[in-house]
Order: sequence, then C-alpha cells, then structure tokens
Amino acid sequence: MYNDILKELTFEYERERNRREKARRRRVDNVYKRIPAIRRIDEEIFRTGLDMSKAIIGNPEGYKEKVEKARETIEALKMEKAYLLTESNIPLEYMDMEYGCEICEDTGYLKNGEKCNCLKQKLVSRAYKMSNLENILEIQNFRNFKIEVFDDKPFDGEDLTPRENMIDIVGISEGFINNFDENNGQNLLFYGTTGLGKTFLCSCIAKSLLDKNKIVIYQTAFTILEILENRRFGKGDKRIGEYQYDLLFESDLLIIDDLGTEVSNTFTNAEIFNIVNTRIINGKKTIISTNLTPKEISDIYTDRIFSRIFDKFLPLKFYGRDLRWE
Repeated sequence: MYNDILKELTFEYERERNRREKARRRRVDNVYKRIPAIRRIDEEIFRTGLDMSKAIIGNPEGYKEKVEKARETIEALKMEKAYLLTESNIPLEYMDMEYGCEICEDTGYLKNGEKCNCLKQKLVSRAYKMSNLENILEIQNFRNFKIEVFDDKPFDGEDLTPRENMIDIVGISEGFINNFDENNGQNLLFYGTTGLGKTFLCSCIAKSLLDKNKIVIYQTAFTILEILENRRFGKGDKRIGEYQYDLLFESDLLIIDDLGTEVSNTFTNAEIFNIVNTRIINGKKTIISTNLTPKEISDIYTDRIFSRIFDKFLPLKFYGRDLRWE
C-alpha cells in the first residue's frame, strides 16, 4: 500500500508539472504575439547556448574564449528581452515556470535524491488520513480567529481577563511560529477545560507551519496510541505503520491533542515519555493540548513524564466560559 500511495503521488506531481508547463506555454505564446521580437531573442539565445555546448565538446582544450563570447552574447540578449518586457508592462518572470514547490520544482525529490518536505507532507496526509483535518484547517486558522469571543471581564480570581490572557497566548504562539527554525528548545503545553480554544489554536499553528512547508503531525493522544499498538502488534500495512511511527519522532512539529483521553497504563506512559523525550533530545518541537490540570497530569502519568513536560514545555493556561455556547 505504501508503494501504491507513493506511485499515485508521483503521478500527481507529473500531472501538476504538465498543467503548469501548459500554462507557461500559453503565457509565452501570448508574449510572442504581442512582442514578436522576443521570439527572435529566445531563438537566438537557444542557438547561442547550443553553439556553446558544441564548442565545449568539439574543442575541450580551447573552448574558453568561444564560451566567454557566447555568454556575453546571451547576457546582452537577456537584457534586451528584459527591456522589451518592462516597456510592455510585463513582469520579467511572466514567461518563467511557476512551481508549486520551488525547492523540488514539483518533482517531490531534492537533487540528492531525498524526499522533499512537500512530498513528505503529502505522504503524511495519506498515511494518517488527514483529509478531514485539512478541511478543518481551512476554517480553523488565524484569519478566522476572533479575539472578541473571549470574555473581557474578570474570571474567578485570575489576574487577567480571558481575553487578555488569550491575547498573551496568541502572541506567544505567533512567536513560536516566527522563531520555529531557531534551536531554542521551545515547546508549548495548552491546558484548561473543554471549549476554551485550545484545539482551535493548535489548528492555527499547524496551518501556519504547513504553509511554511514544515512537516506537522497533528493527532489526538488516542490516535497516537492506536499507531503505537498497531506497530507493536503488527496490525495493518507494515510500511505505513513504520512510517507513521517514525514521523512521531521525526516530524518538524508534533501536536498531541487531548492528552489524557487515551487509556493510561505502563505501556502508554512509557511510549508517550519515549516520544516526548526523544523529540526534546533531538531538538524537535512539540505542542501538547490537554483538559487535565497539572495535578491531574502528575496523578495519571509517571513523575518522569510530568517533570519532563513541565521542565521543557511552556505551560499556558486557558480559562473562561465555554466558547461552544457563544
């Protein structure tokens, strides 16, 4: 199944490249019709480049002078072309290929043969069946974040109103996104009762980093437990199971939503600690969202997990009225 998914994605990349190439050809033909001189320039650039290649092959020892002259000719032709485009108010890059991913040029692979992040994320989406999440991210993102839904009145003895508190949390989250590539060891713990915006904010962060071509794994603790158990007991497609498991450790960001909803036992506690601890050691960032209080986390999980979370994570408390009633 893994190979089938990879093959299907390869075809998708090919179709996308063909679509973009056809669009490029239409733009080029449009320019040639408007400015016939540019067709002549492009043809001359092509011939000059071909002559340069022939000179290198035909005279390996004495080609430098011809190559240098050809380069000067090509540079002059490009300048003439740029002048004609600018004079006609056409962007200089209008005739260039527009790639969905500039890094791999819509091939899915880097020049060294490794998978590009865009392909990795597509594999994540297929392997984790995240299409529903992707639909959610179109709604749950910073563009649709409404700070006014949070109460601006004092709440249960807290120093800040729920709105002031959320403004601080959003600011910290935006800093987390903007400084994501820095090796600052920052991880976030969102805690508070249900209906206070923890999952929504996790989605906002996930969407922002996905847009930056980061590998983001966003799963509930319960689903992560299923992945761990499937791997342990050999259920499902082995290649996909291993890939899912590896990404829990290797993704740029792991978001564990609803920590505490999974069945807690020696196996799950040990595995969660292993994931969190390994990511911390390897400098990989993690966000944990939970309805549990710090005391409840301490009661349910081992001291190792509790101390690791509160030592290496920035705890951010969500409070206020249940927004689901708003």
